[in-house]
Amino acid sequence: MSAGGTLRLVLGDQLSHTLPSLRGLDPACDVVLMAEVMGEATYVPHHPQKIAFLFSAMRHFAGELRARGVVVDYVALEDEGNIGSLDGELRRAIEKHQPAQVELTFPGEWRVWKQMRDWQRTLPIPVEVREDDRFFCSISRFRAHAKGRRQMRMEFFYREMRRDHGVLLTQAGEPEGGQWNFDAENRKRLPKGLLPPPPFTVEPDAITTEVLALVARRFGQHFGSLEGFGYAVTAADATRALDHFIRHGLADFGDYQDAMAMGQDTLFHSILSPYLNAGLLDPRAAVAAAEKAYRQGKAPLNAVEGFIRQILGWREYVRGIYWLNMPEYANGNALSAHRPLPAFYWTGETDLNCLAQVIGQTRRTAYAHHIQRLMVTGNFALLLGVEPAQIEEWYLAVYLDAYEWVELPNVHGMVMFADGGYLASKPYAASGKYIHRMSDYCSRCRYDVKQTEGPDACPFNYLYWNFIAENAGALRGNPRMAMMYKGLDRMSAEKRAAVQRDAARFMAGLVAGYPAG
Repeated sequence: MSAGGTLRLVLGDQLSHTLPSLRGLDPACDVVLMAEVMGEATYVPHHPQKIAFLFSAMRHFAGELRARGVVVDYVALEDEGNIGSLDGELRRAIEKHQPAQVELTFPGEWRVWKQMRDWQRTLPIPVEVREDDRFFCSISRFRAHAKGRRQMRMEFFYREMRRDHGVLLTQAGEPEGGQWNFDAENRKRLPKGLLPPPPFTVEPDAITTEVLALVARRFGQHFGSLEGFGYAVTAADATRALDHFIRHGLADFGDYQDAMAMGQDTLFHSILSPYLNAGLLDPRAAVAAAEKAYRQGKAPLNAVEGFIRQILGWREYVRGIYWLNMPEYANGNALSAHRPLPAFYWTGETDLNCLAQVIGQTRRTAYAHHIQRLMVTGNFALLLGVEPAQIEEWYLAVYLDAYEWVELPNVHGMVMFADGGYLASKPYAASGKYIHRMSDYCSRCRYDVKQTEGPDACPFNYLYWNFIAENAGALRGNPRMAMMYKGLDRMSAEKRAAVQRDAARFMAGLVAGYPAG
């Protein structure tokens, strides 16, 4: 770097060549800093596949920059002198390169944004933080949407995004198919004999193989296995993953997006969220590819709309919620839930088959789809009354696509209802009937999903009614909970006592260290 150059820090979830802080880069005098640091790998005990994915993707991205003539100061985890924190590595790079200024792109997590503001105050040179425009909705645009609203609802925001960006609209500006949302058509159980396509995988190259060995050596004690790692670690392969989904998964994605089945980890899901959230895949490209498939008659509207809603709607919505309300948002606990997270979330050792299936899959792949997260692991934590911060840390640690901006609102607001209904209109609480309807998990479970009382009853059943009873003070006035409380009020005193007795017995067993009652 020559005098007057710029030091440009690229984070592990900012692996986009269009990154704002890389624009205007002058290869003659600028340096890009990238660093694998222990602090980022361990602020929660991340799944080894997530660490391997990010380190390998970072190394590939650095290689691509160098191939374009960019000077990259890349600090590998085991390099001599690695301080182990972003702060330490940035200050060391400033001392080494003597830049005139530092340029950054707005981060995805509040804790990193706090660091960036500290850098602006304490570093001896100017620090510019550029807005991250890789999203459809800027933070200021979301703030304008939220102004004056006491409650937030994704559906209204989603319609604005469709209009703002001209997605799935007729020439008259109306929604294709005459309605904005086709979710009611997307709740089918997977029929016998229908085989989903194999997921897109990439054989690890030399860089990834080296990273896998590093992660096994340094993070082998973390929850999760490295065996079978096959995620894309470059933008080119992430685009291939998108193409694979559009060709092989999209058409059936809508019908079966809520289905769950043993031995089928991915079904018709895209598995693109890791690439979107790390910057390897442009969300605009994903939305455009899906809409193109609809326009060409290659995928039905319910599938395309459902997929686009996840990206243009929900993904943008939770990011807006996060940045509008942090850091106070993380502290809410509207249902006063304080029970500990069961130990089997970290071991998978439980005789509730649905939980064993989803946690086991998560351990193997660092992935589970949205219904597995919401209605199995999440629903169970909700019914049990787990401390929100504990289940939030678990989700952030175990999934490849988890960053706090997307994980926290999903878990805090949607899974745990800890924000009291700000994000979602009601708790997503359900008995074992829902899991039985949407999966084959119950067929191999030691518990009977048709029983509501006794030692052989599905714990989801009595925990559900216990949850309704325990939270009557907070939830009875919610109009969307009216039918549940009518059901509770019709329940005989004997039945209600039996439900609460079974729930207490089951929870006492968890506290004692048993995987189930």
